[in-house]
Amino acid sequence: MGSVKLIRLFFAIYILLVIRVIIFKYSPEHLRAIVDSWQKDVILEGLGTANFTPLKTIKMYIDYSYKLNSVENLLGNILVFVPFGFLFPMVSEEGKHFAVMLLNVFVFVLGIEIFQLFSAFGAFDVDDILLNCLGAALGFGCYRLGLLLQRRHGNGKNTEKN
Repeated sequence: MGSVKLIRLFFAIYILLVIRVIIFKYSPEHLRAIVDSWQKDVILEGLGTANFTPLKTIKMYIDYSYKLNSVENLLGNILVFVPFGFLFPMVSEEGKHFAVMLLNVFVFVLGIEIFQLFSAFGAFDVDDILLNCLGAALGFGCYRLGLLLQRRHGNGKNTEKN
């Protein structure tokens, strides 16, 4: 299997793992109970518990960091999407552009959050979108740094030969 195909396979597995960890984090029995409770009220309940105010949850985690598992939640939301920013440019030529990568991660995360809003398989939080996109941006930075180091290392070899 070629390296590009292997990276694409790894990216696909990563995406499936993200969906598993974020959406299907509960046991099958718990998920079944959620599905069994679905009614029109679930959407209204999701809207009632959703956070549409940017930085509200992040501020709460900072303010109550001594009580809550704030660091785990904040870092977890960032770190889970670092691989997206690193791998997406490797599987998509257009993804080598920061704006394209950012748009793709935004759409992916927004889809997850909207699914959580309407399904009760989690809670919609605009701060999750911000943190997840930040994680992807950090991953993209690592990707670009890797390219820079690879070029410098490669150029160093060429210089030594001359």
